[in-house]
Amino acid sequence: MKLSGNALKVLEKRYFRQDAAGELLEDWEAMIHRVAKDIADGDDAREQEFFELLDSGYFLPNSPTLMNAGGDLQQLSACFVLPIEDSMESIFETLKNAALIHKSGGGTGFSFSRLREANSRVRSTSGVSSGPISFMKVFNAATDAVKQGGTRRGANMAILNVEHPQVLEFIKCKADTSELTNFNISVAITEGFMQAVSNDEDYELISPYTGEVVGKQNARDVFCLIVDMAHKNGEPGIIFLDRINAANPTPQLGKIESTNPCGEQPLLPNEACNLGSINLAALITDGAVDWEKLRHVTRLSVEFLDKVIDRSKFPLPQIEEMVRLNRKIGLGVMGWADLLFQLGISYASDEAVALAEELMEFVDFEAKQRSLELAQEKGSFPSFDGSIYAKGNLGRSSLKKDWDALAKEISSHGLRNATLTTIAPTGTISMILDTSSGIEPQFSLVYEKNVMDGERLLYVNKWFSQALEKEGIYSQELLQKVAQAGTVADIEEIPARLREVFQTAHDISPEWHIRTQAAFQKYTDNAVSKTINFPSSATVEDIRIAYELAYQLGCKGITVYRDGSRENQVLSTSGSKSEPQGRVAPRSRPEVTNGITRRLETGCGHMYVTINTDERGACEVFVQMGKVGGCASAQLEAIARLSSLALRSDVKLQAIIRQLKGIRCQSPMWHKGEIISSCGDAVGKALEAFLRDHQVHDLKSVQIQTDFPDEDPEPARLTISLCPDCGSSVEHTEGCLKCPSCGWTKC
Repeated sequence: MKLSGNALKVLEKRYFRQDAAGELLEDWEAMIHRVAKDIADGDDAREQEFFELLDSGYFLPNSPTLMNAGGDLQQLSACFVLPIEDSMESIFETLKNAALIHKSGGGTGFSFSRLREANSRVRSTSGVSSGPISFMKVFNAATDAVKQGGTRRGANMAILNVEHPQVLEFIKCKADTSELTNFNISVAITEGFMQAVSNDEDYELISPYTGEVVGKQNARDVFCLIVDMAHKNGEPGIIFLDRINAANPTPQLGKIESTNPCGEQPLLPNEACNLGSINLAALITDGAVDWEKLRHVTRLSVEFLDKVIDRSKFPLPQIEEMVRLNRKIGLGVMGWADLLFQLGISYASDEAVALAEELMEFVDFEAKQRSLELAQEKGSFPSFDGSIYAKGNLGRSSLKKDWDALAKEISSHGLRNATLTTIAPTGTISMILDTSSGIEPQFSLVYEKNVMDGERLLYVNKWFSQALEKEGIYSQELLQKVAQAGTVADIEEIPARLREVFQTAHDISPEWHIRTQAAFQKYTDNAVSKTINFPSSATVEDIRIAYELAYQLGCKGITVYRDGSRENQVLSTSGSKSEPQGRVAPRSRPEVTNGITRRLETGCGHMYVTINTDERGACEVFVQMGKVGGCASAQLEAIARLSSLALRSDVKLQAIIRQLKGIRCQSPMWHKGEIISSCGDAVGKALEAFLRDHQVHDLKSVQIQTDFPDEDPEPARLTISLCPDCGSSVEHTEGCLKCPSCGWTKC
């Protein structure tokens, strides 16, 4: 396979084996040979088939399989759900297990719905419970301490049932985006609740400890609070729990209560799932979908993922037991937007939605057909008896396939895997194959990438580039114009028919995002990872309509993101990034300031942090530490000077805290029940205590002064996130942040 420059960079950084000195031991061919050989497990014919499958660019498994197959770790699964029961023993046993999973490269989902509400009686200690949200903070801190797979922080999903007495606190628990930074959160919505929303009725809150009704809430008020918070910062998402359990293939084993971190994989407690995705964009021949090739790739991919189960080592024996009991796999797709580009179909169109249904029905049907054959060869998943399949229920309406005949055959002969299809995030594997992520639209057609010595290079979507060349209008000037605009919608040099086809995420109304998700969900066993993008101007009402439409169209959940709604986004002018239209000028320091000094214990000694205020809030920071001198003293002064500069430049105090907290050094120290992990962390915690103690909610939407007050106002600012690794623009896609330049991701 021909690798792009970006793909090679991602592979070298995250996938290829290295020696102790950091020297590469693999290239692309060696890596896929390692993976194919391990998964084939001695079957030479299958090894060659698997190698060709991976090398073709038609399919890739999830990252843990690419990274760990054929190695000592051999942990090949991406997603896990762990149970949390209402006891201290269960809570901290789960915490330990989650750390082991994060260490091995997996993400974890939890339902906190079984934990009793705060202030309810704990009989064994005669005390009161601190409630689920306090324990979420414990899990968040533990996740911070464990690097996932040696490369990134672990990702978590926290779910709380809408009937839990603390649901209102849960909905608001990420209002401060510096809290629970390692968690995505979703509210588990029931059919009864949605009916109460429709009728503007109250619904009951039930204590998980006693099972008794402890209160009532107006359902519409709660729903509106969810919508309001999602409008503010994109969370919480929602999952339709009853709908998920209606599709639970093994109801005899219990109810599904949670999903993996991005929400596409509902799992029973202690289950894991192996995922992989077909590259639809590579399956176009002579301007049309190559259905025969898609059939072959689907069938071979199912066999590959089924063998991954047998080859995987699981971090816990109870997980291994559940995985082998149900043998769930999740085959999905990527490259959907690039497929539409090649076919000349607009993403926001009935034609695209109809093709989405047809394609996913084809993949789902062929996957189940191959799983049926594998069951006849090797046996069904052990919990087949009692499953929906044994009763002849596939839950599918026929579009172009005979589902009734297949259901009858499966009920007679069995099925190898309890689930077959999932549409998961494909952040880095889609970069490796140089294709669009999952079923998302392209976030941008042209983007700038930082390279050495401050130079910025333009990277162009290959299908867009080909279309411009075919029209005879390809030029660097035009590409620069597209990069600055972020869309081709209003660029008249580009023909209207191309502008209609080459839509990007923000050109597409939320309705079409949701219709696309619903179309793929119709023929997906598990769920669909998808971000519904909104412009910054979107209203709360827009978000509410989207949530209700997702419910009406049969989605299993929804994640929204309104541009600019996260505090951690960096502001950038809409013009060229290399020539900003105005710089922020810090306000002058007053002659007299008032403040406090806080003492903290660090691994380097006693630290004293002084925080002074002026009439607008915190304005400067001083840091002193015992008898420290030299470089350490200079670094502390630098932290204080830069913090002061940021405060007087109207940077939110919360944003400074978020940058400083969690910085680590080799000498952590306990201080009043919490770990001070470095001197920078100590300053961050001192600022946080100041914010909390003085209730300083300063600098809200303050108008920033520029160096040029007499000139025309600045042009409108676009909000972008910047990659912490390379500084390039980051995309919000598939429920995650993703850097298209270097492959950094955070879910």
